[in-house]
Amino acid sequence: MFTGIITDKGRIRAVTKAGDTRFEVETIYDVDSIDMGASIAHSGVCLTVVEKACENGQNWFAVEASEETLSLTTARNWDVGTVLNLERALKMGDELGGHFVLGHVDGVAEITMKKPEGDSLRFQFRAPEELRKYIAAKGSVVLNGVSLTVNEVEGDVFGVNIIPHTAQETTFGASQVGDQVNIEVDALARYVGQLLAARD
Repeated sequence: MFTGIITDKGRIRAVTKAGDTRFEVETIYDVDSIDMGASIAHSGVCLTVVEKACENGQNWFAVEASEETLSLTTARNWDVGTVLNLERALKMGDELGGHFVLGHVDGVAEITMKKPEGDSLRFQFRAPEELRKYIAAKGSVVLNGVSLTVNEVEGDVFGVNIIPHTAQETTFGASQVGDQVNIEVDALARYVGQLLAARD
C-alpha cells in the first residue's frame, strides 16, 4: 500500500533482460533500511526488491518485472538513464498525505497538453477507453505514482494541475506532450463500478 507521495527520483543504472527483466535503480534511500522482498513503487508500478548494495557511496537496489508487467505499463520502455518516481510502502503511523494507492497499474495514459497556469503546470491526459468511467472531476487518480486530483473530464481526456513542488520533486517537471504515463484509478471507484456492473 502506498500514498502517491513521491520521496525520491531514482535512476535506472542497469537493465538485464532474461526470463524476467531486472532493473537496477540508483536511489537516495538508505539501502540498509530496505528489507529484501520490500515493495517499492516505481512510477506507480509496485515491484519487489531482490538485491541491494552501496558501491562507491551510491545506493542502489534491484527489482524484476514480469512480461505481464512490461506489457501493461511503461516499464517496457525503461532503459539505462530513465528517471522514476519512487515511493516506499506505507508503514503504520505514516502520514497519509495523498490517498490509498495499490501500486497496481490499470493502464497507460498519454499526455496531450502541458502549459503553464500561474505558477503551476496544467496537464491533460488521454485515458484508455476502458478506464474512462472510473475518472471523475474532483476525484483522485495516480499518474506515474503521483496522487493527483482530477480537475475536469471531457470524454477520454482529463486534466490535472501540478504545483511547482510536485513538478520539482517528480518526473512531471520534465514530462512532455506525447509521453506515456502509468495510470491507476481510484480503488474505491473501481470496486463500486464492478459492483454496479454485477447488478446489471
